[in-house]
Amino acid sequence: MKVKQRKRRNRRFRFYHAVLAIMLIYLFVPMLATLLYALAGTWQTTILPESWTLHWFADLLQDARFGESFLRSLFVCGFSLILGAAVITPAVMIISLEFPRWQKVLSFLALLPYAIPGVVAAVGLLRLYSSGPLPISGTVWLLSAAYVIAIMPYMYQGVRGSLQAFQAGALLEAATLLGANRWRAYRYVLLPNLLPGLTVSMLLSFAVLLGEFVLANLLVGGHYETVQLYLYRRQSESGHLSSAVAFTYFVLVLIVSGVMLQLSKRMFAAPAQVEGPAIMGGAASAMNAQEGRKLG
Repeated sequence: MKVKQRKRRNRRFRFYHAVLAIMLIYLFVPMLATLLYALAGTWQTTILPESWTLHWFADLLQDARFGESFLRSLFVCGFSLILGAAVITPAVMIISLEFPRWQKVLSFLALLPYAIPGVVAAVGLLRLYSSGPLPISGTVWLLSAAYVIAIMPYMYQGVRGSLQAFQAGALLEAATLLGANRWRAYRYVLLPNLLPGLTVSMLLSFAVLLGEFVLANLLVGGHYETVQLYLYRRQSESGHLSSAVAFTYFVLVLIVSGVMLQLSKRMFAAPAQVEGPAIMGGAASAMNAQEGRKLG
């Protein structure tokens, strides 16, 4: 029996590793090909480039427009993420826990951006804000507002899934029974548990926004050149240069995502250590007591 179990485990182990290897190959082979083409001097009839050069990367790094466009993209994406998290996260938490009857309405509104094409949304926003009391057409503020709408489904699904995963309703009730008010319960009990799902949602939204082209092109165009617009305008010059831009863009996004992940862990872990463990322990005790009463 033990031999058969070991064989089954080994087969599962090999299967999982094979699936993981296929996924890694699928993800990184295109980037490897892009890097090779960016480093190629001449590449025509051979499997690998006939000569190598760093000319295209040097040309890219010497262009001040690339750095400026990347910083603009970071600013507008970061501002949109902060604004989206500040608006969407409390709304999902309060409606899910305090007003569950409105959960279906919130779910419909949150998933609505999936059904609206980017072109339609951009044209509607331009017509709405090109005049009137708030003429912000062609500005970064309109682009940020459009980005918040675009990431709403990702933020909603992440926050909602996290609340269901750690039984937020039971934790909130237990913390309240122990004497914590609503603010302390949300701040020191629910928010630390919500952090992993919120971080994943923000990273996913960040990657989506950095690849968004339609909204940036239609809403701001040349008034606020982001890295997507920069890549689009320079891709006609040389395929090698476009490959260098794409690979550099990928590396920078990877670095920024890693920095964001580390900063989010440090920012939310420190406050949670002050009063969080006591409330969490008490909440767990209260939950166990309630379960014991039910069983009794």
